Amino acid sequence: MSELSTKPYLIRAIHEWCADSGYRAHIAVAVDETTRVPMEFVRNGEIVLNISADATNRLQIGNELIEFEARFNRIARQVSVPIANVSAIYAAETGHGMAFDVAKPLALAPPPAPAPGESGAGEPAAQADGREPASPASPVSLVSIPTAGSPSGAADAPAGRGAPDTDPPPGAPVGGRPRLTRVK
Repeated sequence: MSELSTKPYLIRAIHEWCADSGYRAHIAVAVDETTRVPMEFVRNGEIVLNISADATNRLQIGNELIEFEARFNRIARQVSVPIANVSAIYAAETGHGMAFDVAKPLALAPPPAPAPGESGAGEPAAQADGREPASPASPVSLVSIPTAGSPSGAADAPAGRGAPDTDPPPGAPVGGRPRLTRVK
């Protein structure tokens, strides 16, 4: 007999804790071809869904799928998310919750590095579904964000770069709702 995953049980437990505490449970989901969500709300291959009782109808958190009906821009949609694609569940008001490892879909995974002695030159191989390989992701840069009580200035900036910018990056939320950030 194969061992059952604890992930659906943990998701149900955090969901119940959020409901008992009066919080709105949200899940972060890695979107792939097995995920049925409104694609216009997907950003960078992920979507965050409110699964609280006030936001869903007929919510079922099973061992393989989370299924429910929800309104997106006043249009009722059926949502189906494989448990394996849930990367986090948390309370929107506090950010407390739990994060999970999610395997990247094959089409989105970075290509393996060439083995020592291989040049890696030549034509890139086409993917199994006939599409061209995805271009490499743009580099990620880390920026320190001063907290409310800490002084900001040149002391926080890396050597040779000057003082950090005081303007938030474009597209950054301005106050309000907490946001889950995964750090690997």
